[in-house]
Amino acid sequence: MENISVSIRVRPLNKLETQDSFSWRIDGNTICQLDPNNKENDGTINQTYVLDHVFGPERSTHELYETTAQGLIYKVMDGFNGTVLAYGQTSSGKTHTMRGTSESPGLISLAVEEAFKLIKQKEDRNIVTHVSYMELYNEKLYDLLSNDDRKLTIKENKDGSPFVSGLSEHEVKTVDDVLLQLDSGDNRRHTGSTRMNENSSRSHSIFRMVFKNSSKNEVASANNNVNDGSSSNPDGADLVSVLTLVDLAGSERVAKTGAEGLRMKEGMAINRGLFTLGEVIKKLSRGALENGGHIPYRDSKLTRILQPSLGGNAKTAIICAMTPALMHVEESHSTLRFACQAKSVKNQAVVNVVLSAAALQRKQANEIEELRKQLRETQGENQSEENKQLKAQIQMSEQRGAL
Repeated sequence: MENISVSIRVRPLNKLETQDSFSWRIDGNTICQLDPNNKENDGTINQTYVLDHVFGPERSTHELYETTAQGLIYKVMDGFNGTVLAYGQTSSGKTHTMRGTSESPGLISLAVEEAFKLIKQKEDRNIVTHVSYMELYNEKLYDLLSNDDRKLTIKENKDGSPFVSGLSEHEVKTVDDVLLQLDSGDNRRHTGSTRMNENSSRSHSIFRMVFKNSSKNEVASANNNVNDGSSSNPDGADLVSVLTLVDLAGSERVAKTGAEGLRMKEGMAINRGLFTLGEVIKKLSRGALENGGHIPYRDSKLTRILQPSLGGNAKTAIICAMTPALMHVEESHSTLRFACQAKSVKNQAVVNVVLSAAALQRKQANEIEELRKQLRETQGENQSEENKQLKAQIQMSEQRGAL
């Protein structure tokens, strides 16, 4: 098991905050609030938050990517599931961090480029990539890559893991293919203007890349029936891994956003999902999963979809974005408390191995050959009972292989 990686990114003061003060001191991987009068540690708010990484306004998105997400992409291409999630109050810089600009690409673009660079390097592997893109808007799921506006539902696989039924998947072969799908989905995503953000995300978005990774020599290996042991993947198993990239809508207060009508309804739905996320993180950080306690994944569609990334089979990195402005210091403390709790959550990621029909055939052939070898070694040693058992096992294995 390993802990979720949690980092803080502090953006510069924006045009609405230029008359405000930069209210935080960053020292390595720690951050604390400053006294606005003398810029020394505030004696009344004396808490220092310790995270895996803290990035100040002078640090670039590319530097953030190299430190927090690049290694995770390498693991995804080796068969692990991976998640990068951006969290924070409205107008804190989450979407900028994830999507970036043409001049300064975000984490999603950098991750996509890294993935296809690694695919190109794996010359002995055949890697097929599919993408999907969905949003959770007012607690309803929509496919951002489909013209169909029908609401999607969450169902369970046989092992109890969640999946979104009806979500379209699209094969992609280049970085440009992926970016076109992203742009298409972004154009459908719900956004709106509030007092704090002219282009506020009104939904949580989840972009996924699925990599199906198999050996190019699989057909030849299948014809030979028995693996000679030279392959780095002994039985020629396929690897299926998922990279999940999440841009959460920001928590918001009506008094600050000035939201009314539809915008207020959207804000309430956003806050409800984020509240459940906070409760899930709190329970996990206190060891509820290991102790058999209840974790409220099902209280929100957001946490139900993200369940594998929160205490499950994934390597997860959370980027908590925050504003340095004094006027938002209360919300920033809330973000930092969430970050410190998330840092205590443990996941248990494993390589996702799937035996294809050809690989299963090779595995059975190996088993039969091993049993025959044992039978040859026991013949002539007057172990008739053991011989009978070995012959029966061989017959059963051959029957399974014929099915």
